Amino acid sequence: MNGTDIRILRAHEIAALLTGRETDVLHAVRAAYEAHAFGVSSLPHSTFLRFPDSPQNRIIALPAYLGDDFDVAGVKWIASFPDNHSTGLERASAVVILNSLRTGRPEAILEGSIISAQRTAASAALGAQYLHQDRGVSCVGIIGCGLINLEIVRFLRVAFPAIDTLVTFDTSEEHVARFKELCRTRFAGLEVVGVPDAESVLRTVSLCSLATTTAEPHIHDLTACPPGSTILNISLRDLSPQAILTCDNVVDDVDHVCRAQTSVHLAEQLVGNRAFIRCTLADITSGAAVARAEPDTVAVFSPFGLGVLDLAVSKLVLDLALATDQGTVITSFLPGPMPRPVTYRHVIPAGPHAETHELSTGETSALPDNVLALASTRTQ
Repeated sequence: MNGTDIRILRAHEIAALLTGRETDVLHAVRAAYEAHAFGVSSLPHSTFLRFPDSPQNRIIALPAYLGDDFDVAGVKWIASFPDNHSTGLERASAVVILNSLRTGRPEAILEGSIISAQRTAASAALGAQYLHQDRGVSCVGIIGCGLINLEIVRFLRVAFPAIDTLVTFDTSEEHVARFKELCRTRFAGLEVVGVPDAESVLRTVSLCSLATTTAEPHIHDLTACPPGSTILNISLRDLSPQAILTCDNVVDDVDHVCRAQTSVHLAEQLVGNRAFIRCTLADITSGAAVARAEPDTVAVFSPFGLGVLDLAVSKLVLDLALATDQGTVITSFLPGPMPRPVTYRHVIPAGPHAETHELSTGETSALPDNVLALASTRTQ
């Protein structure tokens, strides 16, 4: 590839490249969190594009730079249109663009929904791995039976191999049925049990993942949770601010998660400070903070979803693609280099009226008619 080419990686290619690489994705996500915590990143706030006539829909831009061993820059452009389900389309669609750090030019375009789902799932599993004290947990709660929680189940089973039962709830019976069928075909030996409400899930399990499309809090009380429970607050808006304030709160980035009317943001508005947030996950993974404040408290991990994670997983995908020459290279996608101006020095050496003319390319018509001799030297 030269500076005008661009590599395209489609959904099925990315899925194939990441098959069986859950451990690699977990490692990339942890390294990205820690690099960001150590200041080796640039991460502007995400930009939300909303629509006045359809507030449930949004498109988000997540630009980022991630240094350290990644050394990558780019942006994820991800749409969330929940009503897509009614037409047979997935709720989320996305692209990731990676740019050259030498020229700034885009070098690769990757289908982004798979990358986004896997980095979200790896983030959740990493949080559970460090926060949840019961390493032999076998039963996990699932609130929201969509593809994000399906991916989270896959990554949780890597972090907690003893998982053999899911207790699930969704407001849509159709989603529950589809989730059960997908689990049956993808995860051998995994039992999926449906319950009538979210409280029944929280009462039954000590490790629970929330990944819904709700815009308003619907879980107001966590007293039913067993002591030492861990809640993965992935969709960020299920828990009321009052519930958040009763928990041991761990986030991915304090500034990022305290915005966009997340549960954590609502809690900040309620009390006027952020003191209820104990630390970031990177503080725990790097040893700067303990995993649990108290063994019997309910720990809540609220990851806003950082663009550096998308870059980390995209870099992993692109490196794998380059190593095996996968993807489609579109040649001359970008404009070629502009012609560089060439200067010619024209000298009339004879006689008392010797002249020197320096002319750029295309200006030779300006030479005087009485040129007697010409010596041209090309300089750039």
